[in-house]
Amino acid sequence: MAKRDYYEVLGVTKAATPEEIKRAYRSKAMEHHPDRNADNPQAESRFKEANEAYEVLKDAEKKAAYDRFGHAAFEGGMGGGGRGRPGQQGDFTSAFSDVFDDLFGDFMGGGRGGGNRQRASRGSDLRYNLRITLEDAFRGMQKTINVPSAVSCTGCNGTGAEGGSEPVTCPTCSGMGKVRAQQGFFTVERTCPTCSGLGQIIKNPCDVCHGQGRVERDRALSVNIPPGVETGTRIRLAGEGEAGMRGGPTGDLYIFLEVAEHALFQRDGINLFCRVPVSMASAALGGDIEVPTIDGGRSRVKIPSGSQSGRQMRLRHKGMPALRGGPSGDMFIELAVETPVNLTSRQKDLLREFDKLSEDNHPEASSFFSKVKGFWDGMKS
Repeated sequence: MAKRDYYEVLGVTKAATPEEIKRAYRSKAMEHHPDRNADNPQAESRFKEANEAYEVLKDAEKKAAYDRFGHAAFEGGMGGGGRGRPGQQGDFTSAFSDVFDDLFGDFMGGGRGGGNRQRASRGSDLRYNLRITLEDAFRGMQKTINVPSAVSCTGCNGTGAEGGSEPVTCPTCSGMGKVRAQQGFFTVERTCPTCSGLGQIIKNPCDVCHGQGRVERDRALSVNIPPGVETGTRIRLAGEGEAGMRGGPTGDLYIFLEVAEHALFQRDGINLFCRVPVSMASAALGGDIEVPTIDGGRSRVKIPSGSQSGRQMRLRHKGMPALRGGPSGDMFIELAVETPVNLTSRQKDLLREFDKLSEDNHPEASSFFSKVKGFWDGMKS
């Protein structure tokens, strides 16, 4: 059976870039891998065919020979460069290992040589949850917090070694931070068990940090909380996270704010709402009431006569400040007309008399019951 064109096998054109060829091979290798296609007897041959095509097309010299002579370039020694025929087991391991590095390298230290970059690893970022009051969010504040964290060891200056001695190259991984093992078709990389991926070992570890280069300690930090913050606001303190391993860079500290609920005010963005109870008489006759504001002051609000429950009045610029500049929000006063309770006999008599005299003073009730009467009459007809 004649061999298929290598470009056809990978589904690319002759003008494809090396990166496009690699992506195409990765896709074909994953699609036809025998472990994924136990019920497909043709999968293994397709898998080897894709490997053979990639082994040629990834190499500039072999690709040029193939473009000129086709499959004949690798028969009888033409253009092969002494590297063996495509499709041999050694070539497969090399080809698939390249793609394996691309697929999994980030999880194992960034591909070849990643262990060297892990020797001085960056410290972890930390999260601190801070609960503040609405008044604090309105004014802004300086807050001192105690953060438990790993800090650089002063006994060894963060190196992890006693007496200033230098770490030595790990004999197991030769400083790579990882070891490789052949498992069937795959070349699997794992973190070196001797140095834990650092690429180096310490023969004389520091007595204070036991070779870690850092110790656990509480730190007092001052945090600037700007006016206008709300629940979910995040403040980043660069370099205030955990110290890195063996002198690595320090992580960051992220402070997540939660604004506690207030007894008087409800917040919606930069606006505030305050529900104020008023008596039936005040709502009917109108008048002035005094309400609190978030800055600790007082404002007088005029209640129009005949006000109903739910009516709102606006106090401009009495809300919360905008976090990133701009005008402040407003404060809305919402009236809650309160029905009196625990009436005396005299109060009840007065209310009955008032009710008889006010039949024409309830327009909403008159409209509602008029609609009810029309509904019932319609049902009867």
